[in-house]
Amino acid sequence: MHFKYSEWSDRFNKNKKSPFDTLLNLFQELLSIAGGDVSQALRWLNQLDDEYEITDQFEDGYGLGDFIDDLKERGYIEFDDEQSIMVPTSKTDRSIRKKALEEIFNQLKKGSKGGHKTVYSGRGLERQPETRSWQHGDDTAHIDGTGTLMNALKHTTLDQFSLREDDIEVYNTDHYTSAATVLLIDLSHSMILYGEDRITPAKKVAMALSELIMNSYEKDSLEIIAFGNEAWKIEIKDLPYLKVGPYHTNTLQGLQMARHTLQRKKFANKQIFMITDGKPSCMIENGKLYKNSFGLDRKIVNKVLDEAVKCKRDQISITTFMIARDPYLQNFVRELTEANQGRAYYSSLNELGGYIFEDYIRNRRKNVK
Repeated sequence: MHFKYSEWSDRFNKNKKSPFDTLLNLFQELLSIAGGDVSQALRWLNQLDDEYEITDQFEDGYGLGDFIDDLKERGYIEFDDEQSIMVPTSKTDRSIRKKALEEIFNQLKKGSKGGHKTVYSGRGLERQPETRSWQHGDDTAHIDGTGTLMNALKHTTLDQFSLREDDIEVYNTDHYTSAATVLLIDLSHSMILYGEDRITPAKKVAMALSELIMNSYEKDSLEIIAFGNEAWKIEIKDLPYLKVGPYHTNTLQGLQMARHTLQRKKFANKQIFMITDGKPSCMIENGKLYKNSFGLDRKIVNKVLDEAVKCKRDQISITTFMIARDPYLQNFVRELTEANQGRAYYSSLNELGGYIFEDYIRNRRKNVK
């Protein structure tokens, strides 16, 4: 046997990303930060290439010009005749959402028929080792043959075998149920204050959650609501390009719009996920914007707490993901959580995705009779 040795080449590494994929990841990240401005994202990408010599590492002289041509040919960007600019396509929107999902929840497995496991056993989908008496409507595929036979033998023999309805045992099954969710995203100016970018991870969570629901929990409902000086609904396709504005924080209107949205949904479970840095600083009063950016204004806070109580009465839980460490802001979140009897997480920016997905997937509760 003879061996031939040569210099190692990365072209034999099957896991290595292509030049296009490497640049695409960077481009999509920059495009999200640029609010969908393709030209700005490409300018930033060019600056990064000049500073870090990214394309110099590629074989065959692949450069940014080749990358832009590939973006067009592969349908990631297109020319908008009305605006006379390049714009991202729906393919790019989906790609960014998928990338966010992979970053935050790359162990995802597809569920079925609602997909959310509850803490209750009874009629359902996934077989458990425990059994119970058969009830009308139970799936015959879940009958425990051995247990049923043993019950029948208690009052009969093999020579004169007789099976009664109350002899039949079936396996318990875990329950799965669907949910209506409203995701509230704080777009107030404080989400980018002091050099801390809080909005990018918040957007990634929203994109990943939307991708998760659309692909794995098809029977669920998801609405996205942004709030600043006022609240407004966001389409899923616009999620990657949300921008923080010169806004105050109208938490009250955000919760009101979320509650009204969920009231129209015919789901057993209704919930609000709110990603915020904590401080409500404005509300609409008599048709005008009442605002106070200094500390916690009890007039605003009390209105928000009243709304949290209304959500509780409508059996809508509020889960708050607090991405600021200020003790007085955390105190407000505790008040909100107590009023609604909901949940709160005080998370770092890196932990945000893990917390929200752990909570989304495992918290489904529905009484089973």
